[in-house]
Amino acid sequence: MSPAEDAALLLRIVRRHLQAMRLNLDPLYPEEEWGFQAQQALEKLLKAQLVLRNQVPPRTHELVDLALGLGEVLPEALQKLQVFAVEARYEDGPFALPAPRPVLLAELEGRLAVLDDAIAGMAP
Repeated sequence: MSPAEDAALLLRIVRRHLQAMRLNLDPLYPEEEWGFQAQQALEKLLKAQLVLRNQVPPRTHELVDLALGLGEVLPEALQKLQVFAVEARYEDGPFALPAPRPVLLAELEGRLAVLDDAIAGMAP
């Protein structure tokens, strides 16, 4: 597959995460579960960016490392999603989200839109 096709596959999975996040904006839905979806979406968005640059994404869940591979510094709120990759899944919480759900969701949706545009610009 081409880099655009590989990235598009990752973005289809991101859309699934974002849909789950939109459906679970209710504050009664556990922050740990919502944060895990957010962390997973961001991880795949970063990996899709790497793929679009013809790089093989490393097998890691470390958001800061993935961003560094892109020469990017993640905003602090996005960096703080890292705890939801492992700790919030296997340790007793509570683990608070680093920003309100709608703010995090909008940030991730914005990143998705940028990548969608990049892929559309690669079409023959």
